[in-house]
Amino acid sequence: MRERGALVAPVEGWNQLDRERSEIEILGELAEEEGDEATLNEALGKTDALAEALKQAEFQRMLSGETDPNNAIVTINAGAGGTEAQDWSEMLLRMYLRWAERRSFKAEVMDVQAGDEAGIKSSAFTVQGAYAYGYLKSESGVHRLVRISPFDANARRHTSFASVFVSPEIDDNIKLEINESDLRIDTYRSSGAGGQHVNKTDSAVRMTHLPTGIVVSCQNERSQQKNRKMAMKILRSRLYELELQKKQVVIDQQLSEQRDIEWGSQIRSYVLQPYQKVKDHRTGHEEGNVTGILDGDLDRLMQAYLLSR
Repeated sequence: MRERGALVAPVEGWNQLDRERSEIEILGELAEEEGDEATLNEALGKTDALAEALKQAEFQRMLSGETDPNNAIVTINAGAGGTEAQDWSEMLLRMYLRWAERRSFKAEVMDVQAGDEAGIKSSAFTVQGAYAYGYLKSESGVHRLVRISPFDANARRHTSFASVFVSPEIDDNIKLEINESDLRIDTYRSSGAGGQHVNKTDSAVRMTHLPTGIVVSCQNERSQQKNRKMAMKILRSRLYELELQKKQVVIDQQLSEQRDIEWGSQIRSYVLQPYQKVKDHRTGHEEGNVTGILDGDLDRLMQAYLLSR
């Protein structure tokens, strides 16, 4: 049923656009025959709306990958820059959570490792919604921030880096063998919300896949068993994404964790000082509303990247 729905929805969408086109043609003909300016204006208004809908439908065709309709699992890791980078990682986490909220997607934070002084060292969260992975896959890579540091008493300009890795959530129908002998599983006390349960039991789970070096962790559930199950789900997703990328002719920025999280490897720069601009280095697309983008207004940047592919 899920596969059928994925096939039927775009066909019905295009048929609806075609019906709207026919209605506009009829309105235009009536306006011309009767010299009715009001009907003409109505037809023009519908034409503008149809043009925008057509633009969105054509963009939707870009999300045609096997796992594009799936939910997404996102991890963020602070890079070079110390406290600055950890604060930047927290800003990125907020940005993506606000983006999900704007699209009425459900986002759930599964793990957050607090920074030494401020911000976060790493985080992992899921985004549930139609084509969540299709959109968010454009965000995999190193993100660079340039600003006047709020942690520098001399108010100097600093550059910070953080990496974002996005993988599709996969269901149990996809066979992916993981040997228990390839895993190292560590438990520790959760540092998140949870009342009296927090810091009294080793419920948080960190799972390392030894052959690939992939590390995932989860601490948002109350029991170790549930956190272990969620960590395994994330690991399966990451390994599946890795296998997909091995089949590609060109390995692109989605393998951002294999790059150094520092200068020269960034996919996007967010400049707050001495001017304000966000630039995607893969497409050359630029945006001037940095505040809006950091508040989750990412669609134009995502679309520019996906269309360029």
